Amino acid sequence: MEREAPAHLGLDPGIRMTGLPDSTTRREISPERVRLGQGHEDLRDWLAMVDAIGELRVLEGVDWQENIGRISEMLHHTDGAPAVVFDAVPGYPRGHRVLVNAQGERRRLAVTLGLPVDIGVWELIDEWERRMDTVTQLLWSPVDSGPVTENVHEGDAVDLLSFPTPLWHPQDGGRYIGTGDCVITRDPDSGWVNMGTYRLMVHDERHAGLYISPGKHGRIHRDKWFERGEPMPVVVLIGMDPLLFLASALEMAPGVSELEWAGAMRGRPVECLTSERTGLPIPARAEIALEGLLHPDERRVEGPFGEWTGYYASASREEPVLEVTTVYHRDDPVLLGVPPQKPPYEAHRFRQYLRSANLRREIRLAGVPDVTAAWCHGVGGCRLFNVVAVRQRYPGHATQAAYIASQCRTGGYLGRVTVVVDDDVDVSDLNEVIWAVCTRADPERDLQVIRRAWSGPLDPAVEPGRKGFNSRVLIDATRPWEWRDRFPPAIGPDPDEKRRTRERWSWILGP
Repeated sequence: MEREAPAHLGLDPGIRMTGLPDSTTRREISPERVRLGQGHEDLRDWLAMVDAIGELRVLEGVDWQENIGRISEMLHHTDGAPAVVFDAVPGYPRGHRVLVNAQGERRRLAVTLGLPVDIGVWELIDEWERRMDTVTQLLWSPVDSGPVTENVHEGDAVDLLSFPTPLWHPQDGGRYIGTGDCVITRDPDSGWVNMGTYRLMVHDERHAGLYISPGKHGRIHRDKWFERGEPMPVVVLIGMDPLLFLASALEMAPGVSELEWAGAMRGRPVECLTSERTGLPIPARAEIALEGLLHPDERRVEGPFGEWTGYYASASREEPVLEVTTVYHRDDPVLLGVPPQKPPYEAHRFRQYLRSANLRREIRLAGVPDVTAAWCHGVGGCRLFNVVAVRQRYPGHATQAAYIASQCRTGGYLGRVTVVVDDDVDVSDLNEVIWAVCTRADPERDLQVIRRAWSGPLDPAVEPGRKGFNSRVLIDATRPWEWRDRFPPAIGPDPDEKRRTRERWSWILGP
């Protein structure tokens, strides 16, 4: 497949759509096996599998200054949009690539998890929750080398500007090389190795600004190192296996190593180098890894950056500087870009399944019975507007579920609205949820407010200078317990019946 950009659009004549190079993966990819559910080895293997099911495009000649960011925004806000690899970015060697919208559709998330690509919404959620219940941790496997060591640059040879990092949003304070990244840190007290996703802005060839919100595991590690007066050793993956990125971008319990969890999820250990400089693990099949020290006494202005709330909410401030001492990368490296946009963007599209499963699981593990469903809506960034369905069993059941949903690990950070509905409401359907709020909740009786909850600098609704805490509203949109048997019956099918109807009759809706 090769196609030039339409001339009448006035685009650079060097822009064209092409295909993946034959060297992307070393093994034969069967589209049928991918459709049925097949594991992958690394990002390149994943790209070939996604290409095999027709969900990948390769664009050549698109500039980093404006159009990679613009195209990414368009993809994020278009249902069914493909993953896109940008190659031959002007000013950079062919083969230095940027991948965007990788997991923006459920079929590609299924490829990451080794599931059938046509898996349904609730089947995917059930399977994720089952894995979260059963998967523990599997120690990474030490190796002496791997594809990521094909190119190693140290000291003065380090050059962060050698990668085609886009300017993702016009008003960003710089080029953010870390958006879809994995930041690996270690607790100086316990030795616990954590992996989280935090933004990383390029300052110059050897320095970057690393911002981590208060309360995040990486921030807790950072604060401990800084309290000792020592720099924090850091490894940042900016191109990696999508499964590692999933582990990094979701909330795990304190003490859990996401690298070991990802190995257990896959069923075999993640192969890792051990850095002689920092002692941190570096996944051997990563595309790009940056190693360095985050200094407590060196700060530069970081930001602003368009964040997941849809605003430049955290402005700019001085943040600690990461001194990059070593850069590792594969030949023809792929940088993963997951730039935040107004909801929903790519991360919201895959997190809505995984966070929803995690929310239901955490409420269940807290001892609340008959929680039938949960949904973290993309319109709220999968944090600000969460809905839980219960089959009411006793007075206060809905209130209990609401409080726990608003404060558990998945719902705790920067939440805003938690709604509890009866189990006849489809929690994933925003129209049904708002209908339940409008017809079953009386404001005087069914709204409660939690004050001084966990927020942070990214909260746009909190006045600058006062960020840190916020409040939450809990809405009981269930039938009032005291007279639920006399509540008017609702028109239409329950969620299970709706799903069965769509499975049987959705062909009518096609062309």
